[in-house]
Amino acid sequence: MTISEQTATETGRTVNLATSGQTSGRITTRSILVYGALAFPLSFAGLPIYLHAPDFYAVTLGQSLASLGVVLLALRLIDAFQDPFIGSISDRLHSHRPKILAVGTVMLGIGFWMLFHPLTSAPLPWFALSVLICTTGFSIVTINLQTLGGLWESRPQDRTRITGGREALGLLGLLAAAITPTLLTQWAGQEQAFHYLTVAYLPLLVVGLLLLLSWMKSAELSAPKQAHHRPNWLSLLKDRWRSVFFSLVLLNTFASAIPAVLVLFYVRDRLGAEPYTGLFLLIYFLSGTASMPLWIKLASKFGKIRAWQLSLGLAIVTFIWAVFLGRGDIAAYAIVCTLSGLALGADLALPPAILADHIDADDRQTDASRLFSLMALLSKTSLAAATGLALPILGVLGYVPGGDMTPRLDWVLSLTYAALPCALKLAALGGLIWAQDILTKNKSAVS
Repeated sequence: MTISEQTATETGRTVNLATSGQTSGRITTRSILVYGALAFPLSFAGLPIYLHAPDFYAVTLGQSLASLGVVLLALRLIDAFQDPFIGSISDRLHSHRPKILAVGTVMLGIGFWMLFHPLTSAPLPWFALSVLICTTGFSIVTINLQTLGGLWESRPQDRTRITGGREALGLLGLLAAAITPTLLTQWAGQEQAFHYLTVAYLPLLVVGLLLLLSWMKSAELSAPKQAHHRPNWLSLLKDRWRSVFFSLVLLNTFASAIPAVLVLFYVRDRLGAEPYTGLFLLIYFLSGTASMPLWIKLASKFGKIRAWQLSLGLAIVTFIWAVFLGRGDIAAYAIVCTLSGLALGADLALPPAILADHIDADDRQTDASRLFSLMALLSKTSLAAATGLALPILGVLGYVPGGDMTPRLDWVLSLTYAALPCALKLAALGGLIWAQDILTKNKSAVS
């Protein structure tokens, strides 16, 4: 069902396609950029919240890293498990989605400002409250932004362009966040740097929201049908397609989360290249951004499932070489970052596009927010699990961050950082090959 300039008999709503930025067939690049613009400030917020803010509170305000770590772990768990509730509320109030997006954006902006303008008399409670407001607002906006992409009336081959464009803008935001705080700190010092960062960030957030709201006024969106019964979360997963798909997503995201948690330790203690950490991350994310058009073309030619299989294979054969690198192998690791970064583009673009195909093929737009919030829940749970498992495993095996490294500990760190994720990726690839017939039952995921 579409909301179009022609009479929509089941909804009675209309839209002016002449101003939608798209044709009745192929969706234009301009409309994708307008829709996805909010992804830039959304992704930008992640590094300051989870990487720079703890350091800011520890160095500037004298808070212990242990206390900050406990607070962050608790907040990550809250953030992960509130996603299904956000998805349910967004589904029920789908006609008020612009207001929901506005509320989420305001929460993110307020929380971000609070985080870097602390209450010095109670810094730790202020930190916890600020991050909670930030992450709740972030989740509200992210889930609804992804849902809108899934509801956008489009051909299956265009859904990869939609998710690819959105995630490419998100990666650009991540790149900007990796560079900007360092430059501002060198220029103005840490405390002033984050004040200027906040002042620059809030207008980006407002512009992104306004662009999305303007796009929503004219976009061709699938509308929920007349009052289906509302299934609970378990019933959502009774469908075999969904249970298989989300199991593979969980396995793949867990594999990706392990090196994300350990990269700083690996670069510093295995490669001895801590000053190059920012450069390595820049190379990796730039490679992921640049690869988006490639995966869009491959998905269009071979299908999304086969393109995802190819990306998993590429990730395995390129990242496994990190196991064999040692101190001073800076150029070699940069090559690993470049090649494995190519697979990142597919990981970001293809699973949401496949899920959007499924929602459209099964005609279950009423569940869209729940399904995308479930994907967000799996991603956050994977990151929390990787943090809770990888670091204790390394500790049991004798690794101490920043401590003296022995040949045995070198291998322990390398195998945990690279070999374990590759083994999990291999299992995900095997599962994806085994489940290909299940996941392509409606043919939408292969077109």
